[in-house]
Amino acid sequence: MPKAVKGGLSTSQKVEAFIRDAIYRGVLKPRERLIEDDIAHQLACSRGPVREAVLRLERDGLIAITPRKGTFIRDLSPDEIEVVFSIRGKLEGLCVRYMREEFTGAKKAVLMKALDAIRAASASQDNERFLQADMRLHQTIWKLSGKQHLSRTLNTAMNPLFFLIARAYSSGFITLDRSYRNHKNYVKTIIETPIALVEHEVELYFSTLYKNLDKSVFHRPAASVSFFDDENEGGLELDEDS
Repeated sequence: MPKAVKGGLSTSQKVEAFIRDAIYRGVLKPRERLIEDDIAHQLACSRGPVREAVLRLERDGLIAITPRKGTFIRDLSPDEIEVVFSIRGKLEGLCVRYMREEFTGAKKAVLMKALDAIRAASASQDNERFLQADMRLHQTIWKLSGKQHLSRTLNTAMNPLFFLIARAYSSGFITLDRSYRNHKNYVKTIIETPIALVEHEVELYFSTLYKNLDKSVFHRPAASVSFFDDENEGGLELDEDS
């Protein structure tokens, strides 16, 4: 488990940060049982702060409490995942539009640096490094929007759910090389698409991402899910055997 968070936080806030970090890093996985006594023992605190932290995490959708069975790391259904992707597309689309409205060379350089970190992670074939770089790229977009409330909403409400989804379903879904190319095409799209159309393109990207996941992992029938055709150097690619 990760180390406890230090600083000017209450004990329950430290416990919450501790559990969140464990989920983000994949130490705690979907459907895994969370033993409150074990957490209290590890952090040398009473069960009260642990219970407070667990209730907040349940409210945020990261934990499920089942009467007479226990507390578990949340596992999202396909329909719930579709809603998460839809909300994420709309909120990130807003971030991209705000970013583009005051886009500068300096902002582009920051964005390309974040993309290069994904390229390096892909080259190293390091899944954990890739996941972290992927999340940092999107967090960079949110920050570059200049809208703190929007960025905070994505970080606190949506990012944890995307970590859960990535931890549960990304392995074997698509190669790191192809995922890097998808991200490269996405960055090209959000930089070059006219501002009036860019929100729609971001929503389309996340909708297509979900459809690919739905088709390849959940094996439910789907319509054509190409974001761009391959000859346009764009779009989401699936592995041939997916």
